[in-house]
Amino acid sequence: METEDREDSKKVRGGLEPALALVGILEGVGPSFKILGILDVQKVPCARESILYGSLGSLVVATGHFLATSRVKRSFDFGVGGFILTTLGYWFYCRYNYAKLRIQQRIIQEGMKNKIIYEGTQFDPEIKEKNNQGGN
Repeated sequence: METEDREDSKKVRGGLEPALALVGILEGVGPSFKILGILDVQKVPCARESILYGSLGSLVVATGHFLATSRVKRSFDFGVGGFILTTLGYWFYCRYNYAKLRIQQRIIQEGMKNKIIYEGTQFDPEIKEKNNQGGN
């Protein structure tokens, strides 16, 4: 009876391993993807989105220029320029918002820490407000 249970559990584990490996890759646990050997797309914030939007921008610019002029080489050049501009533009936009978010998180963490430290003491802002309202 126990051997059957072990065999069933092995079958279940064997059936889940590919799915768990896929989950690991999606969560960034699996092998990393580096661009030019230096930029790890999974670990650097905003890198993945910047590359994807840059690729889309390149495709749109190159296709639009080709449809307008029918010049292949010049359309390719415009596509490369569109990739660079779109990638850098989105990179700076995303990193700016990321920095703003980090600053807001830091301010909130400090406020929560101060709330825990000063709660119930004479320095608690809520107690000061109640004393000021009650005294007036």
